[in-house]
Amino acid sequence: MTSTPVRIGIIGAGRMGTQHAGFIARDENAVLVGVADPQSDLLSTRSSVPHYRDHHELLEKSDVDAVIIANPNNAHVDTALDCIHAGIPALLEKPVAVTFAEATRLTQAVREKNAVVLVGHHRRHHPAVAAAREIILGGGIGQLVAVNGVWMARKPDDYFEHSWHREKGAGVMLINLVHDLDLMRHMCGEITAVQAVTSNMVRGHEVEDTAAVIVTFASGAVGTFTVSDATVAPWGWDQVTEDDPTFPYRPDTSCYSIAGTEGSLAFPQLKHYYYGGRADWTQPLSARYDPRSIGDSYTNQMAHFISVVRGETAPLVTVEDAAATLALIEAAHNAAETGTLTTITAQESLV
Repeated sequence: MTSTPVRIGIIGAGRMGTQHAGFIARDENAVLVGVADPQSDLLSTRSSVPHYRDHHELLEKSDVDAVIIANPNNAHVDTALDCIHAGIPALLEKPVAVTFAEATRLTQAVREKNAVVLVGHHRRHHPAVAAAREIILGGGIGQLVAVNGVWMARKPDDYFEHSWHREKGAGVMLINLVHDLDLMRHMCGEITAVQAVTSNMVRGHEVEDTAAVIVTFASGAVGTFTVSDATVAPWGWDQVTEDDPTFPYRPDTSCYSIAGTEGSLAFPQLKHYYYGGRADWTQPLSARYDPRSIGDSYTNQMAHFISVVRGETAPLVTVEDAAATLALIEAAHNAAETGTLTTITAQESLV
């Protein structure tokens, strides 16, 4: 038995909006019915669907079951609030907001209206994430001790032709590191403290192009993360997974090293290192590849969103959950500005 495809509108026809149009097109349970973007009708023309000058027109004039919000970061909250008031389920691209205070405003609206919003931290839907989470939280590497993460790449100059990519509300921490810290919360547990340094040395924009962050988990484990969008390097989610064919695939490189008292994981390959006998640094390590299911983040996220819209399941990433991740980014910025350790309060961790 087949169901009627979910009719989806896209708000924002930039890079992510265009990508989402492709994800919709390859899912038989979804159909694109309109695009709202004040700057361009290229995506709507290419997709043979109506173009709307703003999202209000899309919500009022089109027959949509759900929308994907992929406009600039600083418009996320107001756009999501309009969708909530219209009673339209939404997939809201990350970051959920620019500030924690804005995210809290959205969280309150979701609670009051019992609204349906899935936040697009798409990496949580990757099969390696589910497998690694089960291994880590299930004690498969013993007690978690330390995590190291790297995201380094070279964004092209034309990426920064969009002014909002150069101004407060963007930056490599809010656009890229937010993914890594979200996954660490999901796979390794809540983060309770953060230290950071940032730099805009390469481009000189208002926002940072490079950052180094140290975190403390509630369990007592520690983590270090280095991110930069101004380097020539192979390390990072986009290069080491096959999520997005836009990025050349590097199967020989990992983006996270996750270490415990009884073993460690290289992610996303799930190469599991352990001692076959006595645990001693002079002894040779054994290694195996732990199993995971197949698929990619975006395909799985679209299938999940359709299921959420149909009322078959709850959002994997709620606004409340995403706000807690945003609180970490805000804390990291504060730590970098003050040069001090910033503690994440219970309210910020749990929203």
